[in-house]
Amino acid sequence: MDLIKNKILTTKEIKTINKPTIVLMTRWPAIYRCKSRLSNDIGAFKAAKIQVRLTNHTINVVKEIQKEGLANIKVAIDGIGIKAAKKWAILNKIKTVALQGSGNLGTKMKRQFLKTYSHQIRNPILLIGTDLPSISYFELTQAIQILNHKDMVLGPSNDGGYWLIGLSNKLLNPLCSWPFSGISWGSDKVLEKTIRLASSNRIDYQLLQTKNDLDNILDLSPWLDYKSFRLSASLYQL
Repeated sequence: MDLIKNKILTTKEIKTINKPTIVLMTRWPAIYRCKSRLSNDIGAFKAAKIQVRLTNHTINVVKEIQKEGLANIKVAIDGIGIKAAKKWAILNKIKTVALQGSGNLGTKMKRQFLKTYSHQIRNPILLIGTDLPSISYFELTQAIQILNHKDMVLGPSNDGGYWLIGLSNKLLNPLCSWPFSGISWGSDKVLEKTIRLASSNRIDYQLLQTKNDLDNILDLSPWLDYKSFRLSASLYQL
């Protein structure tokens, strides 16, 4: 089924299909523990404040999806211990929280897919970051719908990576290794390499809208008053 050629599934229809889990990959929003590139531009304190707002925004969007019964939420956090993470989760009314663990991005993502997937309840899993001021309910529900008939869904980012990756049951049982190995994480070829690997493995995938991660001061410009925007930390406002 193709979303363009067929009708969009209704909320009721999505609920009758295996409920996916959306895993938020984020860093603890403390000074010098997050947004290192942005910290170099505007200072660690202001970068941490931005991280807080981005994380809260993403959580609120996903909570709307969970409220409608379309997905479960899990937060995978880095830069904090598990006890503090659980306290933070309680304050934010998040039932499931885990640490990302060690390793590069590919290793961390693979770990979350492995820990989240249940062989008794075989549901799709989507991983998203918390660096997107423009992430929306519509795009996440669209990604959920895509996994009803595609093997994989990717949300491309302007820096050559992706802001979302979702895998269907087919790729989770057993978990395939190709999306997480042989990729130079942090380069501008991550998406390109992932798509190439998907094609060579005959994976049926679909792309979402391209978005811009908020990683440095230039990425702030769309979210500021452009007339007053300057490359100066003193003028920053989100």
